[in-house]
Amino acid sequence: MISGRVWKFGDNINTDLMLPGAFLFASEAEQMRVVFSANRPGWVDAVRPGDIIIGGTNFGTGSNRPAIRSFRNLGIAAIIAESISSLFFRDCVNYGMIALECPGIAAAFAEGDTARVSLDDFTVRNARSDVTLAAVPVPDRLLSVMRGGGVFPLLEAEGVLSPPRQATAATDSSPAPVR
Repeated sequence: MISGRVWKFGDNINTDLMLPGAFLFASEAEQMRVVFSANRPGWVDAVRPGDIIIGGTNFGTGSNRPAIRSFRNLGIAAIIAESISSLFFRDCVNYGMIALECPGIAAAFAEGDTARVSLDDFTVRNARSDVTLAAVPVPDRLLSVMRGGGVFPLLEAEGVLSPPRQATAATDSSPAPVR
């Protein structure tokens, strides 16, 4: 069960609003500080680990960029939307972010409500109103990648990849692989 405070966003929230293009090649720490800065200034200072994002239709439309990594670094527990862009959904899988499509979700929650998400039966319940909605089930393999932290951590856990080598000033000045 995932339980968290809800942050609501509308329809057609694109990846440029999530992670502005000017910060595409910035450090992870810098990227994390500018999430939603164009449409929700100060949001990163108010969000807390375990919070849940609820969106409208076509959430995550736009270009492919590592916005999901910033959400993960901020501690977002799940993204639930009326519909999610297919490219954005794939990025959620790759970076280990729980992402669900759930018809009716935008109308069922107000910002600040608590969402309780069951991945056993793919339901989302509003703790305040007790409204329970059915989310679209995620295939088992994709769900295991999301739960496993993403593609690279899962492949490392399965022994397919070695963990990234951490460079030290004394032994190597090349950067560690970017994920």
